[in-house]
Amino acid sequence: MTEPPPPAPAAPPTRPVPAVGVVCLRGADVLLIRRGTPPRLGDWSIPGGRIEWGERAADAALRELREETGVTAELAGLLDVVDGVFRSRTDGQVWGHYVLIDYAARWTAGEPAAGDDAAEARFFAPDELADVPLWDETRRIIDLARSRLGP
Repeated sequence: MTEPPPPAPAAPPTRPVPAVGVVCLRGADVLLIRRGTPPRLGDWSIPGGRIEWGERAADAALRELREETGVTAELAGLLDVVDGVFRSRTDGQVWGHYVLIDYAARWTAGEPAAGDDAAEARFFAPDELADVPLWDETRRIIDLARSRLGP
């Protein structure tokens, strides 16, 4: 008896993927996760992820925050919508396109603990962020949340 052939590789996506991010502030400190999966594997980022079928973006934001960090928060408003377009370093082809709907939130409970696809989770004081490798858009979104929510 012969083995069936392996499945064909999945075709690259042809549409952007809707996703959410949450800038969760506890006073002036911001909650970040170290990414445990691509894109940006190993980088620090705000918690977030894909919106599930039938799920409201705001609900997805709070779910992702809870799943990745164990923290709960109250959403304080929409910050921005950011395109995350990722290209191959070798040929420049687009391999991922995420439409990131980013929210500001105020921490309400819980101590950060990495969960789901996060490798690490913790709050960072403002003076610690200068030494943390962050995507420029993430840094901009954090600054925007701080300016809107205040200290």
